[in-house]
Amino acid sequence: MALALFRRKRQRGASGGGAGLVPYLPAGAGGVSRTVVDPLGQPLGGADVTVTSSATQRVAAKGTTDPYGLFSAALPPGRYGLVIAAESLQPHHETVDVLAGEAPPSNDVRLLSARQLELPPPGTWLFDPPHTAIRFIARHVGMANVHGRFTRFDGGIRIAPEMEDSQVEVRIDASSLTTGNKTRDGHLRSADFLDVENYPYITFSSSRFAYRGGAKWSLQGPLTMHGVSRTVALDTTYLGTVNGGYGEELRCAARATAELHREDYTLNWRTMLARGIAVVGPTVRLELDIQAMYRSHDTPTPPE
Repeated sequence: MALALFRRKRQRGASGGGAGLVPYLPAGAGGVSRTVVDPLGQPLGGADVTVTSSATQRVAAKGTTDPYGLFSAALPPGRYGLVIAAESLQPHHETVDVLAGEAPPSNDVRLLSARQLELPPPGTWLFDPPHTAIRFIARHVGMANVHGRFTRFDGGIRIAPEMEDSQVEVRIDASSLTTGNKTRDGHLRSADFLDVENYPYITFSSSRFAYRGGAKWSLQGPLTMHGVSRTVALDTTYLGTVNGGYGEELRCAARATAELHREDYTLNWRTMLARGIAVVGPTVRLELDIQAMYRSHDTPTPPE
Protein backbone atom coordinates (compact mmCIF):
# COMPACT_ATOMS: atom_id res chain seq x y z
CA MET A 1 0.00 0.00 0.00
CA ALA A 2 1.12 3.50 -0.66
CA LEU A 3 2.14 5.69 2.23
CA ALA A 4 4.00 8.97 2.84
CA LEU A 5 3.22 12.01 0.69
CA PHE A 6 -0.18 12.44 2.20
CA ARG A 7 -2.00 15.75 2.17
CA ARG A 8 -2.42 16.49 5.89
CA LYS A 9 -5.25 18.46 7.38
CA ARG A 10 -6.24 19.56 10.86
CA GLN A 11 -9.46 18.38 12.37
CA ARG A 12 -11.25 21.21 14.07
CA GLY A 13 -11.87 20.43 17.69
CA ALA A 14 -9.76 17.25 17.51
CA SER A 15 -8.61 15.95 20.86
CA GLY A 16 -5.91 13.51 21.87
CA GLY A 17 -2.15 13.40 21.34
CA GLY A 18 -0.20 14.91 18.51
CA ALA A 19 -1.60 17.91 16.68
CA GLY A 20 -4.77 16.30 15.38
CA LEU A 21 -3.05 15.59 12.06
CA VAL A 22 -4.65 12.99 9.81
CA PRO A 23 -3.83 11.67 6.32
CA TYR A 24 -5.84 12.45 3.23
CA LEU A 25 -8.07 9.43 2.58
CA PRO A 26 -8.79 7.84 -0.80
CA ALA A 27 -12.37 6.57 -1.23
CA GLY A 28 -13.07 3.55 0.97
CA ALA A 29 -9.82 3.85 2.95
CA GLY A 30 -9.19 4.56 6.59
CA GLY A 31 -6.25 6.28 8.18
CA VAL A 32 -3.74 5.83 10.96
CA SER A 33 -1.38 8.49 12.33
CA ARG A 34 1.16 8.43 15.13
CA THR A 35 3.43 11.12 16.56
CA VAL A 36 6.57 9.52 17.99
CA VAL A 37 8.55 11.18 20.77
CA ASP A 38 11.78 10.22 22.53
CA PRO A 39 12.16 9.47 26.27
CA LEU A 40 12.32 13.23 26.96
CA GLY A 41 9.11 13.89 25.03
CA GLN A 42 10.85 15.48 22.04
CA PRO A 43 9.70 14.66 18.46
CA LEU A 44 11.64 11.70 17.10
CA GLY A 45 12.33 11.84 13.37
CA GLY A 46 13.65 8.83 11.48
CA ALA A 47 11.91 6.18 13.60
CA ASP A 48 10.98 3.06 11.58
CA VAL A 49 7.24 2.30 11.38
CA THR A 50 5.84 -0.97 10.01
CA VAL A 51 2.14 -1.71 9.63
CA THR A 52 1.25 -5.38 9.04
CA SER A 53 -2.16 -6.82 8.14
CA SER A 54 -3.37 -9.16 10.89
CA ALA A 55 -5.35 -11.14 8.33
CA THR A 56 -2.60 -11.78 5.76
CA GLN A 57 0.57 -11.06 7.81
CA ARG A 58 1.77 -8.93 4.91
CA VAL A 59 3.32 -5.50 5.33
CA ALA A 60 0.69 -2.94 4.34
CA ALA A 61 2.71 0.22 5.00
CA LYS A 62 6.29 0.94 5.93
CA GLY A 63 8.18 4.19 6.41
CA THR A 64 9.92 6.55 8.82
CA THR A 65 8.67 9.44 10.91
CA ASP A 66 9.26 12.95 9.57
CA PRO A 67 11.39 15.54 11.43
CA TYR A 68 8.38 16.29 13.66
CA GLY A 69 7.95 12.64 14.61
CA LEU A 70 4.83 12.14 12.48
CA PHE A 71 3.88 9.04 10.50
CA SER A 72 0.61 8.75 8.54
CA ALA A 73 -0.79 6.08 6.24
CA ALA A 74 -4.04 5.40 4.39
CA LEU A 75 -5.08 1.74 4.58
CA PRO A 76 -7.93 -0.57 3.58
CA PRO A 77 -10.33 -1.26 6.45
CA GLY A 78 -9.16 -4.02 8.77
CA ARG A 79 -7.03 -4.90 11.78
CA TYR A 80 -3.29 -4.21 11.73
CA GLY A 81 -0.25 -4.65 13.89
CA LEU A 82 1.82 -1.47 14.20
CA VAL A 83 5.49 -1.53 15.25
CA ILE A 84 7.64 1.55 15.85
CA ALA A 85 11.38 1.13 16.37
CA ALA A 86 14.38 3.41 16.76
CA GLU A 87 17.98 2.81 17.60
CA SER A 88 18.77 2.36 21.32
CA LEU A 89 15.07 2.60 22.26
CA GLN A 90 12.49 -0.03 23.17
CA PRO A 91 10.19 -0.86 20.24
CA HIS A 92 6.47 -0.06 20.49
CA HIS A 93 3.83 -2.64 19.49
CA GLU A 94 0.09 -2.13 19.21
CA THR A 95 -2.98 -3.38 17.36
CA VAL A 96 -4.92 -0.87 15.25
CA ASP A 97 -8.44 -1.21 13.83
CA VAL A 98 -8.82 0.85 10.66
CA LEU A 99 -12.38 1.85 9.63
CA ALA A 100 -13.44 3.09 6.21
CA GLY A 101 -13.71 6.86 6.01
CA GLU A 102 -12.23 7.42 9.48
CA ALA A 103 -8.84 8.93 10.30
CA PRO A 104 -8.55 9.45 14.06
CA PRO A 105 -6.22 12.20 15.32
CA SER A 106 -2.60 11.27 15.78
CA ASN A 107 -1.75 9.70 19.13
CA ASP A 108 1.59 10.30 20.84
CA VAL A 109 3.85 7.28 21.23
CA ARG A 110 6.76 7.70 23.62
CA LEU A 111 9.68 5.31 23.03
CA LEU A 112 11.58 4.46 26.20
CA SER A 113 15.31 3.83 26.51
CA ALA A 114 16.28 0.25 25.78
CA ARG A 115 17.80 -1.87 28.51
CA GLN A 116 21.56 -1.57 28.26
CA LEU A 117 23.27 -4.85 27.43
CA GLU A 118 25.65 -6.23 30.02
CA LEU A 119 29.20 -5.41 28.94
CA PRO A 120 31.78 -8.19 28.50
CA PRO A 121 33.86 -9.01 31.59
CA PRO A 122 37.43 -7.67 31.61
CA GLY A 123 40.05 -9.80 29.91
CA THR A 124 41.32 -10.77 26.48
CA TRP A 125 38.87 -11.72 23.73
CA LEU A 126 40.16 -13.27 20.49
CA PHE A 127 38.40 -12.93 17.12
CA ASP A 128 36.83 -16.13 15.86
CA PRO A 129 37.54 -16.03 12.08
CA PRO A 130 34.82 -18.50 11.00
CA HIS A 131 32.23 -16.25 12.66
CA THR A 132 33.79 -12.90 11.84
CA ALA A 133 33.53 -11.03 8.52
CA ILE A 134 35.46 -8.01 7.24
CA ARG A 135 33.80 -6.60 4.12
CA PHE A 136 34.05 -3.51 1.97
CA ILE A 137 31.70 -1.81 -0.48
CA ALA A 138 32.94 0.59 -3.14
CA ARG A 139 31.17 2.19 -6.06
CA HIS A 140 32.70 1.28 -9.39
CA VAL A 141 32.93 4.50 -11.39
CA GLY A 142 29.87 4.74 -13.62
CA MET A 143 28.62 1.29 -12.57
CA ALA A 144 27.13 -0.66 -9.67
CA ASN A 145 28.74 -1.19 -6.28
CA VAL A 146 31.65 -3.58 -5.90
CA HIS A 147 31.38 -5.87 -2.86
CA GLY A 148 34.43 -7.58 -1.43
CA ARG A 149 35.90 -9.06 1.71
CA PHE A 150 39.16 -10.09 3.33
CA THR A 151 39.44 -13.78 4.18
CA ARG A 152 42.56 -13.78 6.39
CA PHE A 153 42.91 -11.64 9.50
CA ASP A 154 43.53 -11.84 13.22
CA GLY A 155 42.94 -9.65 16.20
CA GLY A 156 41.20 -9.27 19.49
CA ILE A 157 39.79 -7.03 22.17
CA ARG A 158 41.31 -6.21 25.54
CA ILE A 159 38.39 -5.33 27.79
CA ALA A 160 39.53 -3.10 30.64
CA PRO A 161 37.77 -2.72 34.02
CA GLU A 162 36.62 0.67 32.71
CA MET A 163 35.18 0.05 29.22
CA GLU A 164 36.47 3.40 27.93
CA ASP A 165 40.04 2.15 28.54
CA SER A 166 39.58 -0.96 26.38
CA GLN A 167 41.45 -1.55 23.12
CA VAL A 168 40.90 -3.35 19.82
CA GLU A 169 43.67 -4.63 17.54
CA VAL A 170 43.05 -5.89 13.99
CA ARG A 171 45.58 -7.11 11.39
CA ILE A 172 44.31 -7.95 7.89
CA ASP A 173 46.26 -9.83 5.23
CA ALA A 174 45.80 -7.43 2.29
CA SER A 175 46.46 -10.18 -0.28
CA SER A 176 43.38 -12.09 0.98
CA LEU A 177 41.11 -9.54 -0.71
CA THR A 178 38.44 -11.08 -2.92
CA THR A 179 35.59 -9.59 -4.95
CA GLY A 180 34.68 -12.71 -6.94
CA ASN A 181 36.58 -11.54 -10.05
CA LYS A 182 40.22 -12.69 -10.43
CA THR A 183 41.19 -9.94 -12.86
CA ARG A 184 39.78 -7.23 -10.63
CA ASP A 185 41.27 -8.82 -7.51
CA GLY A 186 44.71 -8.88 -9.12
CA HIS A 187 44.39 -5.21 -10.04
CA LEU A 188 43.26 -4.23 -6.52
CA ARG A 189 46.29 -6.07 -5.07
CA SER A 190 48.65 -4.31 -7.49
CA ALA A 191 50.68 -1.14 -6.98
CA ASP A 192 47.75 0.86 -8.43
CA PHE A 193 45.79 0.15 -5.25
CA LEU A 194 46.84 -1.83 -2.15
CA ASP A 195 50.35 -2.74 -3.39
CA VAL A 196 50.35 -5.89 -1.27
CA GLU A 197 53.95 -6.80 -2.11
CA ASN A 198 55.23 -3.69 -0.34
CA TYR A 199 52.39 -3.29 2.17
CA PRO A 200 51.18 -6.80 3.08
CA TYR A 201 49.00 -5.82 6.05
CA ILE A 202 46.19 -3.43 6.89
CA THR A 203 46.06 -2.68 10.62
CA PHE A 204 43.80 -0.88 13.05
CA SER A 205 44.58 -0.13 16.68
CA SER A 206 41.98 1.72 18.71
CA SER A 207 43.15 4.58 20.90
CA ARG A 208 39.76 5.54 22.34
CA PHE A 209 36.42 3.94 23.22
CA ALA A 210 33.69 6.60 23.32
CA TYR A 211 30.20 5.72 24.55
CA ARG A 212 27.38 7.04 22.32
CA GLY A 213 24.34 5.79 24.23
CA GLY A 214 22.33 2.58 24.18
CA ALA A 215 24.44 -0.12 22.54
CA LYS A 216 26.45 2.42 20.51
CA TRP A 217 30.18 3.08 20.79
CA SER A 218 32.74 4.90 18.67
CA LEU A 219 36.13 3.24 18.36
CA GLN A 220 38.75 5.74 17.26
CA GLY A 221 42.32 5.07 16.23
CA PRO A 222 44.83 4.87 13.37
CA LEU A 223 44.11 2.69 10.35
CA THR A 224 47.32 1.90 8.45
CA MET A 225 47.03 0.89 4.79
CA HIS A 226 49.33 1.30 1.81
CA GLY A 227 52.01 2.58 4.18
CA VAL A 228 49.86 5.48 5.39
CA SER A 229 48.15 5.92 8.77
CA ARG A 230 44.99 7.96 9.22
CA THR A 231 42.71 8.26 12.25
CA VAL A 232 39.28 6.76 11.62
CA ALA A 233 36.18 6.21 13.75
CA LEU A 234 34.37 2.88 13.72
CA ASP A 235 30.66 3.33 14.46
CA THR A 236 30.09 0.25 16.59
CA THR A 237 26.99 -1.53 17.87
CA TYR A 238 27.55 -3.95 20.74
CA LEU A 239 25.39 -7.05 20.37
CA GLY A 240 25.93 -8.72 23.74
CA THR A 241 27.51 -11.88 25.14
CA VAL A 242 26.47 -15.53 25.03
CA ASN A 243 27.77 -18.96 25.94
CA GLY A 244 28.01 -21.05 22.79
CA GLY A 245 30.21 -22.31 19.97
CA TYR A 246 32.77 -25.09 19.82
CA GLY A 247 32.93 -25.71 23.56
CA GLU A 248 30.14 -23.50 24.92
CA GLU A 249 32.76 -20.81 25.47
CA LEU A 250 31.88 -17.24 26.40
CA ARG A 251 31.55 -15.01 23.32
CA CYS A 252 30.79 -11.37 22.60
CA ALA A 253 29.67 -9.84 19.33
CA ALA A 254 29.65 -6.42 17.67
CA ARG A 255 29.03 -4.78 14.32
CA ALA A 256 31.10 -1.81 13.11
CA THR A 257 31.22 0.44 10.04
CA ALA A 258 33.49 3.19 8.77
CA GLU A 259 33.87 5.27 5.62
CA LEU A 260 37.38 5.50 4.17
CA HIS A 261 38.62 7.99 1.60
CA ARG A 262 40.88 6.30 -0.95
CA GLU A 263 42.87 9.42 -1.62
CA ASP A 264 44.03 9.30 2.03
CA TYR A 265 45.82 6.03 1.27
CA THR A 266 46.31 5.47 -2.46
CA LEU A 267 46.82 7.24 -5.76
CA ASN A 268 44.50 10.08 -6.73
CA TRP A 269 41.48 8.45 -8.38
CA ARG A 270 41.00 11.29 -10.84
CA THR A 271 44.58 10.86 -12.02
CA MET A 272 43.93 7.16 -12.50
CA LEU A 273 40.82 7.89 -14.52
CA ALA A 274 42.86 10.19 -16.75
CA ARG A 275 45.24 7.28 -17.33
CA GLY A 276 42.32 5.13 -18.44
CA ILE A 277 42.34 2.89 -15.37
CA ALA A 278 38.85 1.75 -14.37
CA VAL A 279 38.65 2.28 -10.62
CA VAL A 280 36.29 2.37 -7.72
CA GLY A 281 35.08 5.73 -6.48
CA PRO A 282 36.75 7.98 -3.92
CA THR A 283 35.08 6.47 -0.83
CA VAL A 284 34.96 2.90 0.48
CA ARG A 285 32.56 1.63 3.16
CA LEU A 286 34.12 -0.83 5.59
CA GLU A 287 31.89 -3.28 7.50
CA LEU A 288 32.92 -5.63 10.30
CA ASP A 289 30.78 -8.34 11.90
CA ILE A 290 32.78 -9.63 14.85
CA GLN A 291 32.53 -12.54 17.23
CA ALA A 292 35.25 -12.85 19.86
CA MET A 293 35.91 -15.62 22.36
CA TYR A 294 36.97 -15.01 25.94
CA ARG A 295 40.56 -16.22 26.25
CA SER A 296 41.28 -18.68 29.01
CA HIS A 297 43.48 -21.75 29.44
CA ASP A 298 40.76 -23.97 27.95
CA THR A 299 39.48 -21.72 25.15
CA PRO A 300 39.17 -23.98 22.07
CA THR A 301 41.08 -23.22 18.88
CA PRO A 302 38.75 -22.31 15.97
CA PRO A 303 38.93 -24.73 13.01
CA GLU A 304 40.75 -23.60 9.86
